Amino acid sequence: MVQHIQLPGEDGQLFTYTPGEPSTFPQTSPPARSRRIFAAAHLVSRSAVSAQLPAREQIDWEATLAYRRYLWSLGFSVAEAMDTAQRGMGLDWVAARELIHRSAGAARAEGLQERIACGAGTDHLSLAGPLTLENVIAAYEEQCAFVEGEGARIILMASRALAACARGPEDYAYVYDRILEQVSRPVILHWLGEMFDPALAGYWGTSDLDEATEVCLDLIHRHAAKIDGLKLSLLSAEREISLRRRLPAGVVMYTGDDFHYPQLIWGDEQGYSHALLGIFDAIAPAAAAALQALDRGDLPGYQAIFAPTVPLARHIFQEPTYHYKTGVVFLAYLNGHQPHFRMVGGGETARTISHLVRLFLLADQARLLLDPPQAAERMQRVLATAGR
Repeated sequence: MVQHIQLPGEDGQLFTYTPGEPSTFPQTSPPARSRRIFAAAHLVSRSAVSAQLPAREQIDWEATLAYRRYLWSLGFSVAEAMDTAQRGMGLDWVAARELIHRSAGAARAEGLQERIACGAGTDHLSLAGPLTLENVIAAYEEQCAFVEGEGARIILMASRALAACARGPEDYAYVYDRILEQVSRPVILHWLGEMFDPALAGYWGTSDLDEATEVCLDLIHRHAAKIDGLKLSLLSAEREISLRRRLPAGVVMYTGDDFHYPQLIWGDEQGYSHALLGIFDAIAPAAAAALQALDRGDLPGYQAIFAPTVPLARHIFQEPTYHYKTGVVFLAYLNGHQPHFRMVGGGETARTISHLVRLFLLADQARLLLDPPQAAERMQRVLATAGR
C-alpha cells in the first residue's frame, strides 16, 4: 500500500503528501431519533462498459444495491433515483424504473420499506417535441403509480417538461393540484434550484424567488394533508429558514442544502430542518456520528464532527454544481466501495484532476478515508490514467 503520494499542486509542481490516520467513525449506527434523515444514493457503473450502451446495461446492480444496504446500516433512509443517481444526467426512466424496483425490493427484504423514498417525475417525456400540461400530468401519473406500486414513498421531483411548457404560476398549480389529489400517501415535494439543473430555471412560473416561494407555499397549504415535507435545494440557508417557519403544521422541511446542513439540521429556537442530502452519501459515517451526537443534545460534539466535512461538501458541490455526482462517486471509489472510478455515461470526466486531488486532501483532513494508504494508491492510479 502507498504510504506517501506525489500530488500535483495548484502551481503544477509536484509535492509529497502523507495521508493521516484512518477514519474512526463507526461503520454501523441506529437511525437518528430526533430527525428524519435521507441520503440520496449514487449509482455504481460496471467497470469496462461503453457509455453508448443503454443506462440500465451500464449499471453494476449488485454493487449499487450493496451501497444502499451500507447506507441503511448507518441508520439512513435512502432517497432513490434522484439527481445523485444521475437522474436526467445519464439515468433515464427505463433504468430509473428498474433501480426503483430493485431498491424497493431490497428494502422489503430487509424489513426497511419505510426507509426508502423514490423520485417520480416526467423525465420520459421528450423535450424536443410539443408539450402540453396534460402530457406532464400523464407522465407524473405514470411514475407516481409505479413508485406507489413498489410500496415506496414518492418524492415528487421538479419537472423539466413542466418548466418548458408552463406559461405561469397558474399552470404549476393546475398540474400539482391534479397529481396531489391522486396520491395515496403524503409525498415529499422537491424544489430543485437551477444550480442543480439549469433546465429548471424559473420554476413555479417566475424567476423571482420571493414570488416562487409564495406559489410553492400556497400549494403546500392547500394540500397539506398530501404533503409530508418539502425538500428545498436552493443553497440559501436564510431562504430555507424563512420558508420553514411558514410551513403548515404537519409539513416538515427536508434540507437539500449541501453547504449549510449542520446549522439547518440543528436548528434554532423556532425549529429545525430534517434532511434529504446527496452529501450524506459521501460523508455517511461522519454524518451518522454527528446525528447521534444531536440525539444526545451534544452540540460541541455535533459541530466538531460536521465542521471539517463542510469544506469538502462545498468543494464537491462547487460550480457547476450539477457535476457534484462525480465527487460523490470518486470518494466512494477512494473508500473501496467500488473497484473503479467509472460512472454511467462517462460522468467521471466531468471534473478536472486538480478538483479530484483537492477532494482527496479534504476527505483526508476530515478523516473520511477508511483506509488512507489504499485511498492514496487509488488516487495514484487516477493520476497515472490522466498522465500526471
